[in-house]
Amino acid sequence: MPSADFEAAAAAAKSLSYNPSNDELLALYGLYKQATVGDNTTERPGLFDLQGKAKWDAWEKNKGTSQADAEAKYIELVKSLQAK
Repeated sequence: MPSADFEAAAAAAKSLSYNPSNDELLALYGLYKQATVGDNTTERPGLFDLQGKAKWDAWEKNKGTSQADAEAKYIELVKSLQAK
């Protein structure tokens, strides 16, 4: 179950004062999925689903990271994005 700090960071990520880059958004997505679901066990999307593949790859990068560690990294990333 996600911590209160994680829930607050997830809410804050939706209202950042600037538009994050695609790489930053993908990093947030990957850490969020790892923290809430755990390791990615789905098949990689097909050739023509570019957005789906990018999201899958971002989540896959965090494979093996514990959900607690992913939560901490997600919170840290949101704080760094808020400081921009």
